[in-house]
Amino acid sequence: MAQILVGGEKVSARSGEEMPVVNPATEEEFDSVPKAGPEDVDAAVAAAKEAFKEWSRKDPDERSEIMRAGIARIKESGKEIAQLLVREQGKPFMEAMGELHHFLHGMNYYADLASKIEGVYATLPSDLGRAYGMVIKRPMGVCAAIVPYNFPLTLMGTKIGPALAAGNTVVVKPANTTPLATLRVAELLHETGLPAGVLNVVTGEGRVVGEALAAHPDVRRVALTGSTATGRRLMEVAAPKFKRVSAELGGSDPVIVFPDADVDAAVRGINIGRFFNAGQACLAAKRVYVFEEIYDEFMESLIKRVSRYELGDGMEKAEKPRIRMGPLNAARHRDTLAEQLQDAVDKGARVVYEGEKNGSKGYFFAPTVIENAPHESRVVREETFGPLLPVFKVNDVDEAIRLANDSMYGLGSSVWTHNIKWIHKAAQEIEAGMTWVNQLHYGYDELPFGGVKDSGIGREHGKEAIEHYLESKSVVIGGLD
Repeated sequence: MAQILVGGEKVSARSGEEMPVVNPATEEEFDSVPKAGPEDVDAAVAAAKEAFKEWSRKDPDERSEIMRAGIARIKESGKEIAQLLVREQGKPFMEAMGELHHFLHGMNYYADLASKIEGVYATLPSDLGRAYGMVIKRPMGVCAAIVPYNFPLTLMGTKIGPALAAGNTVVVKPANTTPLATLRVAELLHETGLPAGVLNVVTGEGRVVGEALAAHPDVRRVALTGSTATGRRLMEVAAPKFKRVSAELGGSDPVIVFPDADVDAAVRGINIGRFFNAGQACLAAKRVYVFEEIYDEFMESLIKRVSRYELGDGMEKAEKPRIRMGPLNAARHRDTLAEQLQDAVDKGARVVYEGEKNGSKGYFFAPTVIENAPHESRVVREETFGPLLPVFKVNDVDEAIRLANDSMYGLGSSVWTHNIKWIHKAAQEIEAGMTWVNQLHYGYDELPFGGVKDSGIGREHGKEAIEHYLESKSVVIGGLD
């Protein structure tokens, strides 16, 4: 059994209880982790609070060096970590290596920024010559990072990277189904010089461990990636202590393919954007609106590409030109997707492509493309977290943007066109935290990322992310006359 990491030590939960870790491709339990409770959270927060005294006072260049040493060790152990990801999450090995690369890139980015945090000096015209002002920026203290199952390492990195660089300490709560790669990464960071207690990992049920972290009086900052329902609950729990919260939540990202688009390029981008990681991505391309003039050409090209996917264990390579797709992470996710598909069909949608099933074992869902789904169907109103893609025919830009905005979500979006007027209109009018133009949906570490409407609050990535882990304090120095 794996153990949680508290104060630099691997320990068991106080309760002595365990949770199984299951391979979603085989449905077999291959490991277990502690089922921690509030007492374990208390211990982890106490360790982080104590470690904050030292870590927050370290020279920023030293923090950067310590982070870089850990990054180098994690890179050396890349295959081992990727294999853990495959076994617990289900994604193909190459996708797991890609996630690890993204994690390392983000951590390097924030290690670079550790020594670039600057205050502000200001003259005060109303007291000119007698006083001056400055804004100093200080780390907040203990931060909580609540991480989902779809990209366990990448989405942990978007939280611990800026937090550690800014001088904070962190308690991570990984998803129940994907704790092992997270624990291993945290161990390697400590082995290479991260002081005990700076980074802690506590496994357990979200409604127990996650809520205990969000409510803890010594946790000042909470960062979550998860469902909209979880985000609402987290904000309720964190509100009494006025904690700073960022919540990157669900999405139903629209894509508009205009009549002047490079259809092949659009199909490639949408294909990756929807079906990478078996469609388990908050920023995946989830609704596609195609202009009538190119609809038939687009659908023919899309189905040709989607038909290349084959389902199977992520540790096995697909024979070219096939593309390996792993299972969904849990049976309940597969069942929800099946219900969303059936609801759309019952309401009049037509299945234009459905891939081959994959035996009786594993939480697999065949890649599926549908058309004519009513906008009131679940596949449109809810987030579809898997390889199910609805495509719609539209007649003009106003209709396309109206339908794109007809959602409670507003995370990402994209348009495929070279018409500058359409690009400008889409950028201004699509209700989303990010719009890609002639580009697949991808979260860049250098750009702030987050949603509007029910897709969340706050931003991760970019220099702006570090600001979410700092407190600003104004200082006025007088008596100079």
